[in-house]
Amino acid sequence: MMHARPARALFVPSKAFVIGVFGLAVLMLALRVAGIETDIVRMLSAIVLAALVAVVLWDGWISSRRWRDSAVIFRRKLPSALALNVRRELEVTLDNPSPYHWHVRCFDQVDPTLAFAGLPMALRLAPGKAISHRYSITPTQRGEVSFAPAVLRVRSYLGLLELQRGVGTTQRVRVFPNFAEVARYAWLAGNRRLTEIGIKAFQKRGEGTDFKELTEYRVGDPIRHIDWKATLKHNKPIVREFQDERDQCVLFMLDCGRRMRAQEEADDAPAQVSHFDQALNALMLLSYVALKQGDAVGAMTFGTETAQQRLFAPRKGIVSFNALMAALYAVQPQPAYSDYMIAARDLMRRHTKRSLIVILTNFRDEDAAELGPALALLRTRHLVMLASLREQVVRQIQEQPLRDARATLEVASAHLYAQSRDDAFRRLAARDTLLMDVEPDHLAVELVNRYHAVKRAGRL
Repeated sequence: MMHARPARALFVPSKAFVIGVFGLAVLMLALRVAGIETDIVRMLSAIVLAALVAVVLWDGWISSRRWRDSAVIFRRKLPSALALNVRRELEVTLDNPSPYHWHVRCFDQVDPTLAFAGLPMALRLAPGKAISHRYSITPTQRGEVSFAPAVLRVRSYLGLLELQRGVGTTQRVRVFPNFAEVARYAWLAGNRRLTEIGIKAFQKRGEGTDFKELTEYRVGDPIRHIDWKATLKHNKPIVREFQDERDQCVLFMLDCGRRMRAQEEADDAPAQVSHFDQALNALMLLSYVALKQGDAVGAMTFGTETAQQRLFAPRKGIVSFNALMAALYAVQPQPAYSDYMIAARDLMRRHTKRSLIVILTNFRDEDAAELGPALALLRTRHLVMLASLREQVVRQIQEQPLRDARATLEVASAHLYAQSRDDAFRRLAARDTLLMDVEPDHLAVELVNRYHAVKRAGRL
């Protein structure tokens, strides 16, 4: 938490004051219309105006003094972290230890990247009491967000003015990617129901390539896995149980270039989500799965300036998941060109152990000439999986009805663009089944399925 100086105190005319001045002007005009001499009207106006100014000054002075003596305390209760596009309710408390009543309007100064509802709050502070109120926020961007000191509009003693005061402190909190998909996977995995989200592969007894343990034979276990020495020793059928290979490495190459800034509707988000955020969600899910399988996970970004590049050396253990997210949560896609060949050379120089390289990008047909050699370079040492995000808006344009000439032209153009892109990707993936081209909503599940297929086949 960081303390900040309160906003400068201001006095703002209240609605009652504005109505009073307007009424005075109408009264003076009525007197003039009624035939009262101008000098008399002017004198009356001056006397009333002077009296009003004196009352307003006294009201401002006594109210400011009472407020200063009141020492009202503002507290804001924030969670340890926020999740992107996930609505949260925040609680604020105003504690009034003084013997004075106060009517206030409270506006908490939230970060511009937060959508909010329930502000400003109209509150009545009773003497010696504390009052709490809730409002909701929805983060629309990852990274660190700040809450500046709240602004209060305090009604003066006579109600002629509103005192604007800053209360509280500046607080900061981090906005992480949405962990809902990871949590859902963990829950379904524990209940053996992964098929509900489309995960095809699940560890079954007797599968895999690494020996796990000896266990008693059950109907359906492969006969070839029977351990005859253990069977003779225990006088009952004993089989060898296997698991997927462990101690391998999964390394992500995350594109942060201009094409990953594309935004589209997501199934579980109230607002549009960028391709980069969808790719980051998929990276989170596969990282969690790989770490649970005993593999090491690392990541590097490309398509940004060197100073903004993130490198996360491969680590094992589920505790590495939090460290990985801490390294990537604030990364934003930049309006820059992504050079695949430079990224491939950088990875080859930094990482020599054979690994599963997962490239997350948005492929276009003009990228084939550069992406092909980059993949070939990576394949000299690593197993490469490329996942390209396909814009669902193109499909939506293709499926729109042909109502008029403009719609017909849009549909034809969308088909031409999609065909050119598909042809280029098909040529790129002609000899590699690990290349996939999917819409963002299906990326996470497809990555996990391909990862399981690689583990079962022992390709690493």
